[in-house]
Amino acid sequence: MVFYPPENVPKDIEVPDDIPICDFMLKEEHGRKPLAKSWDPYVCGITGTSFSMQEQADRVKYLARSLSKELGWKVNEGDEYSKVAGVFALNTVDIMTLSWAIHRLNGVSSPANAAYSAEELNYQLTNSGCQCLFTVLPLLDTALKAAEKAKIPRSKVYICEMPGDKDYPPEFKRLSQLTKEGASLPEVEPLKWTKGQGARQTAFLCYSSGTSGLPKGVMISHRNVIANTLQITAFDAPGRDMLGGPGYQDVALGLLPQSHIYGLIVICHASTYRGDKVIILPKFEMQSYLTAIQKYKINTLYIVPPIIINMVKNRPTLSKFDLTSVKQIFTGAAPLGKETAEDLSTQYPEWKVRQGYGMTETCTVVCSTNPSDIWFGSSGCLLPGYEAKVVTPEGNEITGYNQPGELLVKSPSVVLGYLKNEKATQETFVDMAEGRFCRTGDEVEIRKSENGNEHIWVVDRIKELIKVKGLQVAPAELESCLLNHPAVADCAVIPVNDERAGEVPKAFVVKSTEVGLEESDAMVIRNIKKFVEKEKARHKWLVGGVEFIDVIPKSPSGKILRRMLRDKEREARKKAGAKL
Repeated sequence: MVFYPPENVPKDIEVPDDIPICDFMLKEEHGRKPLAKSWDPYVCGITGTSFSMQEQADRVKYLARSLSKELGWKVNEGDEYSKVAGVFALNTVDIMTLSWAIHRLNGVSSPANAAYSAEELNYQLTNSGCQCLFTVLPLLDTALKAAEKAKIPRSKVYICEMPGDKDYPPEFKRLSQLTKEGASLPEVEPLKWTKGQGARQTAFLCYSSGTSGLPKGVMISHRNVIANTLQITAFDAPGRDMLGGPGYQDVALGLLPQSHIYGLIVICHASTYRGDKVIILPKFEMQSYLTAIQKYKINTLYIVPPIIINMVKNRPTLSKFDLTSVKQIFTGAAPLGKETAEDLSTQYPEWKVRQGYGMTETCTVVCSTNPSDIWFGSSGCLLPGYEAKVVTPEGNEITGYNQPGELLVKSPSVVLGYLKNEKATQETFVDMAEGRFCRTGDEVEIRKSENGNEHIWVVDRIKELIKVKGLQVAPAELESCLLNHPAVADCAVIPVNDERAGEVPKAFVVKSTEVGLEESDAMVIRNIKKFVEKEKARHKWLVGGVEFIDVIPKSPSGKILRRMLRDKEREARKKAGAKL
């Protein structure tokens, strides 16, 4: 049985396959809000610095000229993988200027998580074949260590300015310098695209663990980005009319990382295409977050469940700020509990609390809450252009409602596959009678709301990823790291619930015979934790703890049976709660 979007939105959308993202976003003939009627697309929430939409278009043009000269990139020479740029940065008003300038040169932007260690960043730079790296001053040391390992010369490392920066090292060119230089350079040659090129050519290489395993480069085409931008626009249109009538424009929060697919597509592309204003913040800090909402009269808060939990638990702090401009909250990247949504709605009944669901592999949003049909706990309804199936572990299609199975989706936003990993590509993207579907690795149920709409409820995670504050942690990656520690003979990592982060990693470890008798368990655990903290980004640390175990449960084929460990952990916590 194939499921489709609700009747109040289009079933399908027309997605062009012969234009690059930069033209789609910056030229009016492709349907975007006219430049003159658009608000300043990105405003620094700390300094108030901004550019008009026309200035944004000009800056992209100037930066493309400068990068062409600086990097020797010719627009219509070589394929996109000969022009890959790494972007390792915190949020700034210039990140999209940079990405679209790279696209103007037929290049690829590869955004990296700002929390990465040098080793993690090196892996992405090397795997993606980056020829240059753009970073920010607070991350420069990590960037330089990774660039050296990836054989990117220091002369090809550039700095994106941030508020509060001081004393830029003179050896590194800054984005503002490159943009200024480009204003006096000749125009680069026009893009020579053929029909279908937008559907074939990679625009972004974002790294995801997919349904399992180590991070993989997700090849996101120009058409994928354009498709999800149009899907979000079409799905949200009736709700925006409810918020402010035809032509409504939004002031949106730009706090989520621009390197994460949620921030990259939903905020940086869909908002800008619609002429909205995005208030950019580099990181979450409660006071600056609330101050920005009050100062800039933000209407839509694009956030993740841990921030909502923080808000619910800090009512006295929130009451000191004027938050009356807020009209809706949109949450994603991890499930929002029904109880938490209800608590927030009780606190602010005038806010529409919406939830979305998506993946890097679907170029973000698969389904979303319709403001006129909010059902707490649900991830909403399919976007236009999506088809979905729910299948049993045996591969049989479920033909009714309220029956659990893995969600498979088909859409023009489903990506090309994984870079240099045909095996993982074939496992995740499957050809069926109705076309090419993406396996999500999530167990869902389709349930009908009182309004008669089909809602997607995520009920369990088949895939093994741990979601820490919305960020992916692959158990296999941590297990691989742990096995390098001399005290670890075998191990397995699972998620455990955490009030603020949603989930955090916990390791079950079989101790090595190399552990000395004089070493206490507490000492060994402390050493193991410190080892991981040295090697991995903060969100991958073993906050859930380390527990010693005699043997790691495995299937006959050697696959770790994490569900058994999750059940063991759940039972232990239940008993601990009963004792308390």
